[in-house]
Amino acid sequence: MDEKQLLTECLKGDVKAQKRLYDMFAPKMYGVCLRYAKDQDTAQDYLQEGFIRVFTHLDKFRHEGSLEGWVRRIVVNTALEKLRKMDVFKNSVEVETALNKEYDAVQLMDQINADELLQLIQTLPTGFRTVFNLYAIEGYTHQEIATIMHISEGTSKSQYSRARQWLQHKLNKKEQA
Repeated sequence: MDEKQLLTECLKGDVKAQKRLYDMFAPKMYGVCLRYAKDQDTAQDYLQEGFIRVFTHLDKFRHEGSLEGWVRRIVVNTALEKLRKMDVFKNSVEVETALNKEYDAVQLMDQINADELLQLIQTLPTGFRTVFNLYAIEGYTHQEIATIMHISEGTSKSQYSRARQWLQHKLNKKEQA
């Protein structure tokens, strides 16, 4: 069954087709959710809520881009909406850093494997984690992040910088252990 036919069957309410669509994207989208969540349970909540929205709005998919990209956007927006409701950006945690040196996200990611990076990202305070994901992993600009999260561009830059410092500090502590 091709993608278009699968979507047609999903829109008709075919439970098997819906499960197939879910199974097709859930593992990758769960990985996306883990980057925004503080733990696996929260990531699972984001994933489920995201897929509820995917199935609710499936009729709005216009076949102009990839289905995976469309699903990812819904899942990310679901996670961001949950984080905005928590008001994580207005009450940012201050972080003391042991480093004066700045590292960019690519250098940091090159130093550790993906699982270690995910674990470190999950230790970030929620606001830092969200900005880090949007900027370093999803590729948004600080201006776009400011618009999405209803914060200033300066706050986005500051939280990204602090996230990098936090991650580098945690990485240094891990290496010394």
